[in-house]
Amino acid sequence: MADNTNPVRIAILQRGWVFVGYYSRTAQGIRLTDARVIRRWGTTRGLGQIAAEGPTPTTVLDKAGTVRFHELTVVAMLDCEGPAWSAHLR
Repeated sequence: MADNTNPVRIAILQRGWVFVGYYSRTAQGIRLTDARVIRRWGTTRGLGQIAAEGPTPTTVLDKAGTVRFHELTVVAMLDCEGPAWSAHLR
């Protein structure tokens, strides 16, 4: 279960993986809890649109549970508006 005080972030990783979840750093790397794979953005204005506004009706999210990855696999991270995502990360 996620600590909902952690910020919500979209992580763009190597090889095209895009995840969203509750972000935290650990001694082993980065962890996203209650994570989802963003399979289809469903946007007209890119990832920044869903980072700021939450998923659109055509966004496709697949449950991923807890995702852990090394910081060197990160291409970019976007800070998200937590309230816009909270209902989608449960």
